[in-house]
Amino acid sequence: MRSSPLTGDPTTTRGPAAAAAATAAAATGRAGAPDPAAPAGPTAAPALDAEALAAGLAAARDRSLAYTDLTEDDLLRQHSPLMSPLVWDLAHIGNYEEIWLLRALTGAAELRPGLDDVYDAFRHSRASRTALPLLGPDEARAYLRDVRGRAMDVLTGLDPDLLHAPETAGEAAGPEAGNGNGAESRNGAANGDGERDGGAAVHRRARLLSGSFVYGMVIQHEHQHDETMLATLQLRAGPPVLADPRPAPPSPAGPVDEAAEVLVPAGEFTMGTSTEPWAYDNERPAHRVFLPAFRLGRYPVTNRAHLAFIADGGYADERLWSAEGWAWRCQEGLTAPLFWSRDGDVWTRRRFGRVEPVPLDEPVQHVCWYEAEAHARWAGRRLPTEAEWEKACAHDPVTGRSRRYPWGDTDPTPELANLGHRTARPAPVGGRPAGASPYGAEQMIGDVWEWTGGGFTPYPGFASFPYREYSEVFYPRDAAPARFRVLRGGSWATDPSAVRSTFRNWDFPIRRQIFAGFRLARDADTP
Repeated sequence: MRSSPLTGDPTTTRGPAAAAAATAAAATGRAGAPDPAAPAGPTAAPALDAEALAAGLAAARDRSLAYTDLTEDDLLRQHSPLMSPLVWDLAHIGNYEEIWLLRALTGAAELRPGLDDVYDAFRHSRASRTALPLLGPDEARAYLRDVRGRAMDVLTGLDPDLLHAPETAGEAAGPEAGNGNGAESRNGAANGDGERDGGAAVHRRARLLSGSFVYGMVIQHEHQHDETMLATLQLRAGPPVLADPRPAPPSPAGPVDEAAEVLVPAGEFTMGTSTEPWAYDNERPAHRVFLPAFRLGRYPVTNRAHLAFIADGGYADERLWSAEGWAWRCQEGLTAPLFWSRDGDVWTRRRFGRVEPVPLDEPVQHVCWYEAEAHARWAGRRLPTEAEWEKACAHDPVTGRSRRYPWGDTDPTPELANLGHRTARPAPVGGRPAGASPYGAEQMIGDVWEWTGGGFTPYPGFASFPYREYSEVFYPRDAAPARFRVLRGGSWATDPSAVRSTFRNWDFPIRRQIFAGFRLARDADTP
């Protein structure tokens, strides 16, 4: 999904060139064949044909260009040290596409030597990117047009059967250990060595094309950067530069009990996937997990509930915070979610340059993991584990299988989930019962990313593909504790192509600029 943690890690993943290089070597490896009796996870979506892939690429590009239709100053300026200049994101999107849809598939040479280094997200922290020799806005747009034109020529010339070829059993979990943005190996595709690699190059290319994976990876990557650009624009000071779409949200059928819970009985379920064509390596492989019974909030925690936490002194009560969280809260002087202000008895928030009263019935957003943890402790609850979140979202107790989405395997619609920047805010809770999971949990997809209780670690049998820097390098090493916390479910800013029941996002527990909230959980026998 990402060329960096979507949520805003200042040191993102390695640049596309290294990633494609990794693919050349990693693709020659094999993951152990999964147990034939093991479940495959959610039903896989059908592979898309060239026309549908072209439409997906075009939709992502339209979004990128819309978010960067700004003054040159806005594009070149660093609006926060947490984020890249917008013009860096724009050209990085093109560089990633060049690496994967041109060089990795055809062995073509670099279009513009030197760009791989400038747009290598692992090599340059976000805070340092203004000092790089970046392409200017017009140059970046021209570069994107050039890459896209060539990529479309490649796509239209492909044998359609290659896009629909299934993964073999040994490949379903991905190749040898490595992550999504580059492996520690020779970049055959990017360096034009593919022809000399013979059978390995053919195998690598077939794996990338299988189920249209490489096109899905590029489409998701661009949408993920689009969401990152939205976070940058939210941090931007000054008057609004984005429109504020406000379609009427679905209305709840009756009164909403914001504290309602759903019961998820004890038992096994299938976590992850081995068949979803566009799933990233960290979502793989599918595996069985047993969980004791637990209760989960029917809805994400609302602004109303978080205001009660504030009013009760939650930000000032050290007993509610972990030692690390309390140290961070004191260092940063946290007293409320990011972008909130208090004027007398009225709480307001700044949203893309507009100041407005905090809407009580929307899910709270722009809170870090430590804030979510403290709120949960104040409420006598805890954050759900990642496995609990996925079971409550996807498991169907009638069929025993896991779904792609809470409501089933059909694509999201506005009636089911608040996704794709149809609005520029979370929707009030209780308005989308049609999108509920089999257990009754609502709004698990869209609105706000939801912090979960555990760290970002690999699944049993994990194998990197197509490059180590997508996921593997973010996992803990040598028995060290996990540095990153997992978020699930997507936000109002997430494109539908970049979220599903198995999708895993991750970030540092201090991050607040992301569109993240949380919901509460407890053991079934805990009062």
